[in-house]
Amino acid sequence: MSFVEIKNVKKHYGEGEAMTAVLTGVDLSIEKGELCVLLGPSGSGKSTLLNIIGGIDDADEGYVMINGEKTADMNEKRLTQYRRNHLGYVFQMYNLIPNLTVRENVEVGAYLSKKPLEVDELLKTLGLYEHRNKLPNQLSGGQQQRTAIGRAVIKNPDILLCDEPTGALDYNTSKEILALLERINREYGNTIIMVTHNDALKNMADRVVKLRDGRISRNYLNEKRMPVSEIEW
Repeated sequence: MSFVEIKNVKKHYGEGEAMTAVLTGVDLSIEKGELCVLLGPSGSGKSTLLNIIGGIDDADEGYVMINGEKTADMNEKRLTQYRRNHLGYVFQMYNLIPNLTVRENVEVGAYLSKKPLEVDELLKTLGLYEHRNKLPNQLSGGQQQRTAIGRAVIKNPDILLCDEPTGALDYNTSKEILALLERINREYGNTIIMVTHNDALKNMADRVVKLRDGRISRNYLNEKRMPVSEIEW
């Protein structure tokens, strides 16, 4: 059995004539420690699939099973505990707490974990140690996103879910953030599932999943991952 098992997941929004099918039967397996890229144009269903994996949204049909446990079988309390203990989220918007320092924003994530990473060590990995006492409004966009990644990673989650994590960043900063995710995957062994519309990023992944019109059009493993430093777009 794979670490993440997704079976016949379907999702629609709206009713009657206004009903839109977003996912129309997705089957996917992801192994522990894989860096998986979900690729597809806007409206292909990739963010919806990520939210269902993360328990933020419910599937209409099918199920998600993580490490042998179906999220749909969990009650609200168990699902909350599950998200807290096993999942980390990185969004396009940083959602930092404005009156807390970089260090304090990262530590918020540590309080949610039974097995957090060491804060100073992670801040050094993130390139944030010298900025640890700054507030979010004193940081660049890239530094804010690194802080948001730190808050998610400090929990040492089994799965790190990233929804267009570089969508609001310029080219060079995007490459820095992607290299950081690559490093986190290698150093800490977290399974990373990342949504992007940037086709070039398929080369940094172990597994590439292409979605089109709510279905997987292609799912394959790269024989060799390309370092982010060598990827151009």
